Amino acid sequence: MTPSFRRPGVAALALAGATLLLLPACHGAKRPPALAATPGGSGSAAATTTTPAQPVDQGPDVRAVGGEGAAGSDIRSDASLVGSEGSPLADIRFDLDSATLSEAARATLEKHALWLQSHREARVTVEGHCDERGTVEYNLALGEQRARAARDYLVSLGVSAERLKTVSYGKERPLDPGQTEAAFAKNRRAHFAVGR
Repeated sequence: MTPSFRRPGVAALALAGATLLLLPACHGAKRPPALAATPGGSGSAAATTTTPAQPVDQGPDVRAVGGEGAAGSDIRSDASLVGSEGSPLADIRFDLDSATLSEAARATLEKHALWLQSHREARVTVEGHCDERGTVEYNLALGEQRARAARDYLVSLGVSAERLKTVSYGKERPLDPGQTEAAFAKNRRAHFAVGR
């Protein structure tokens, strides 16, 4: 006797599809860090709540780690390369509606490649950013093109592609919230977040 199988209904297929779409969103969610209280600071009761530190048993292979390393601060940097937002690598700028690397951007990326060759433990996330003009979708696509242009140029200079990843923030994380041409120019950039 042959077993009979029923075909799933449309509702069951829709439920399965919705579940698959929601799974990655749930998996990538992270809890925000606990905020430390600052003595004498003015903040709400929620902001002054602290999480007690867990004791660490130190040994030959274990040491307590403070705040260093969170933004690549444990990686020595060259003062001539220090960029915005605490990165040891300077941002590069782009023209309006463009992902083309300027001569100045290429020169900066060549310095970045030398730094990365001498800091082989470093991993970099190349972030593409835009100014606020244009739609969200347009700016996300343009930010991705900017990040890839910077990453591809670094790879062409000998940096391993496995050490570089890209992300686009579009217009969602402006460096300068101003409404001037100078502010817009600061926001059209690729930022290099360095980690291990």
